[in-house]
Amino acid sequence: MRSTAVLVCFSVVTMIAFGCAEETVTVARPSVGHAVVEIASPAGAGAAEPFLFAAKDSVLLTWLEPVAGTDRTALRFARYRAGKWSAPRGIVERNDLFVNWADLPSIAEDARGVLFAQWLQKGGTGPYAYDVRMAVSSNGGETWSKSFLLNRDGKAAEHGFASLVPLPGEGVGVTWLDGRNMTAGDGDEEGAGDMTLRYATVDAAGTIAAEVVLDERTCECCATGMAVTTSGPVVVYRDRSADDVRDIAYVRRSGNGWSAPRTLHADDWKIVGCPVNGPQIDAIGNRAALAWFTAAGDQRRASVALSRDGGMTFGAPIKIDDGNPAGRVDVVLLNAETALVTWLEQTTTGAEIRARRVTFDGKAGPSQKIADSAAERTAGFARVARTGNDVFFTWTEQSAASKQVHVAKGTF
Repeated sequence: MRSTAVLVCFSVVTMIAFGCAEETVTVARPSVGHAVVEIASPAGAGAAEPFLFAAKDSVLLTWLEPVAGTDRTALRFARYRAGKWSAPRGIVERNDLFVNWADLPSIAEDARGVLFAQWLQKGGTGPYAYDVRMAVSSNGGETWSKSFLLNRDGKAAEHGFASLVPLPGEGVGVTWLDGRNMTAGDGDEEGAGDMTLRYATVDAAGTIAAEVVLDERTCECCATGMAVTTSGPVVVYRDRSADDVRDIAYVRRSGNGWSAPRTLHADDWKIVGCPVNGPQIDAIGNRAALAWFTAAGDQRRASVALSRDGGMTFGAPIKIDDGNPAGRVDVVLLNAETALVTWLEQTTTGAEIRARRVTFDGKAGPSQKIADSAAERTAGFARVARTGNDVFFTWTEQSAASKQVHVAKGTF
C-alpha cells in the first residue's frame, strides 16, 4: 500500500534529520566569513517553500502563501532589482494545490524574458494523486497563460520534483519524477512499477516537445537538479538500484543525444525508503559543480564533485560539511573557478544553514553560518542563487505562531 511506503519514507527522514537522541555530537563552529545581511522579504505571513532563480540582472523569488480568510493557497513571486523588491504578483491561486515541504514550486526566465512557472496540483481523489502544472508569461508576470499539464499520461499518480532551466535561445528544459508506472489507478496504492525520470522542452507558447525517459527506475521523492553547460543539459538525481542502493546519478545530453545514467560516486547507500534529500548542480560554460548528501554506512556526509568537461566526468568527492549534516544541499558557481555550497548542519540546539567555498583545484575554504534553522521538515530546503557579485539565500522559519520566508544577501 502507498501509505506504508510513505510512512517508511518519513521515518527514514526523521532518523537522518535528528540522529540518535543519546548521541554525543561534536559541533564544528563556522567561521565569521563574508558579510551576509538579511533583507526584507516580500512574502506574507504563513509563507513557505521559497525558491530563487537568478535572472540576467535580477533575482526572482517564488513562495507559497495561504490566502487569508479562505481555504486557498497562492503561488506568488517577486523580482529583486536595483536594491528593492517589486510588488508580489500571483501566478496561481487554488484550493487544490499540493503543498509539500520538499517539492518546491519554481520559476525560470529565458533569454527573451519569458517566464515559466511550475507547481503541484491534485489530479485525482487519492492522497498521492497529483500533477506538475505549468504556466507561461510573456509580460513579466502581469498575466499568465492558462495552466497546462507537464505530465500528460492521464494517470492518478505522483508527479513532481521538477527542475526548470533556460535553454540557449529560448524556452526551458524541464526534468521531473514521473510515477505513471507506480499506480493502480486511484493514487492510493503502489503498483509493481517504478518511479521514472523524464525530460522535455517547453516553449513560450506552452508547447511540450522532445519528451524522453532518462531513467526507468529512480528514488521516489528526492529532488532533481539540472544545469546547462556549453555541451548541453546535465540532469542529476537520486537513483535506485534493484537492491535499493540509492546513490546519486547523472545523465547529460550532447550532440549524440542523451547518455545512459552514470553513478556519480559509489557511496553504496542502501536504504529501504526515500531519504528526501536530492542533489543539486550549477554550471558556467563547461565547468559544473554537483552537491549531494549521503548517509551510507551510518555516516552522514555532504559533498561536492567538480567537472571540467561539461558533466562528462566528475572528480572525487570533496567534503563540505562540519561533521553532522542533515543534507538539503544547494550549490552555485561564483565564477568558473569557485563553487559555493550550502547545506543544513545539525547543532546541539537545532540546525544552521551553512556555506563553504570550494575551488576547482580541490581546496575547500572555512564554513560560514548563513542563518539559524531547524532540522524538522517544516524548515524545508534553503535555496541559493547568484546574480553579478551578489549571492542570495532564502529559507523558511517555523515559529509557534506561523511560518515565514526569509531572504539574505551577501557578496562572495
